[in-house]
Amino acid sequence: MNDSQEQSFDIVIVGGGMVGATMACLLRDLDLKIALVDRAKFDVLNLEVTGGKFDPRVSAITTATKKIFLDLKVWPDIEAARCCNYLGMQVWDADCTGCINFSAIDLNQSELGTIVENSILSSALYHQISNQKNLSLLAPMNIASMEVSEGGTRLITDKGQQKTAKLIIAADGANSKIRELCRFSTREWEYNHNAIVTTVKTELAHEQTALQRFIDTGPLAFLPLAVEQNDSIQNYCSIVWTAIPKHAEYLMQLSDKNFCTELTKAIEGRLGNIEWCDKRFTFPLWQRHSIDYVKNNVVLIGDAAHSIHPLAGQGVNLGFLDAAVLARELHHGIEVGRELSDQTVLGRYQRKRKGHNLGMMWLMEGFKHLFAEQALPIRWLRNIGMSGVDNNSVVKTNLARRAMGLDWQTNDDFQRAEYLRSR
Repeated sequence: MNDSQEQSFDIVIVGGGMVGATMACLLRDLDLKIALVDRAKFDVLNLEVTGGKFDPRVSAITTATKKIFLDLKVWPDIEAARCCNYLGMQVWDADCTGCINFSAIDLNQSELGTIVENSILSSALYHQISNQKNLSLLAPMNIASMEVSEGGTRLITDKGQQKTAKLIIAADGANSKIRELCRFSTREWEYNHNAIVTTVKTELAHEQTALQRFIDTGPLAFLPLAVEQNDSIQNYCSIVWTAIPKHAEYLMQLSDKNFCTELTKAIEGRLGNIEWCDKRFTFPLWQRHSIDYVKNNVVLIGDAAHSIHPLAGQGVNLGFLDAAVLARELHHGIEVGRELSDQTVLGRYQRKRKGHNLGMMWLMEGFKHLFAEQALPIRWLRNIGMSGVDNNSVVKTNLARRAMGLDWQTNDDFQRAEYLRSR
């Protein structure tokens, strides 16, 4: 790595998480000088995993996201390490009769999605980009300030180093420093929910089925895990228990044994007794959306642009789609001789992603409010509606396709065809 006081790049990606690393990988074919910057030291982990120790942070990878990783040749490394396809999903309401069952077979798909530990996904991405010829990995490096000019943007680190770039891509998360420095306006509010995540061992096999129960204090999700790839052990799940702060605090203070007992009750014993749980982690939930994704030569992607309730595991998938669309628009712009910061190119990215992201955000917000309402007439209507959806194959299929990202794929393919025809 060049430690000189000042370096110039065509593109600087700030944030080396999963979305930022994916962005870097998507730009690997460009004849440009690119840097990936992060506050933490990059650590390319060993992809060989064994035993029942899991990363508490997992992602439910959709079909659309999987296609991106297949195209990047990242997915084989993930499969070779460890992941778990889920073939079914059950969603039901507490204390009532409403239930929706989704099946990959009914949708003519090989799976509904895949549960991947974040550490495995990050490791697979870094194995891909560690030898990327057009990429410099700059970490640990903390951005302290920015200077924006017509010729580009200068990033100044807390140690006084300067990095200039024609285009800045902010992938530095929900509390984005770049978004703050550039004074992007956001709409945001606290959900009044905390999420608890951990790994549990269950008495009964999960049978590659995801479970989600809506409780009056917040939704509870069980996501199936595989101990080792292609094995028959199906007794581990990653859980995301979303609860109002008071109840979340109560759950975090319980002993492991008592927490497992509460968890068994909360999931109505559908996987038998919860026999063991790993260390628990908790964090508050916010909804946040930047009014604009683009300002001058700075672009927001992933959680830096939008963060939503983890209700359906869509947040990180929206970020991966952001990266895919931005990469495609940059490729197209370069092909026709436009500058990296061309507002027509960047504006096209914003138009394509903002509407899709807002639609998913409001859909999750609607579900949250619908299932939070405990008035008896609302509960009765809600459960009739769930039963009706379960018996209506057209509606259920459309919901599943949206959750899998298949609606985005169709629209994206159409947009690409239209673009090529217009050239």
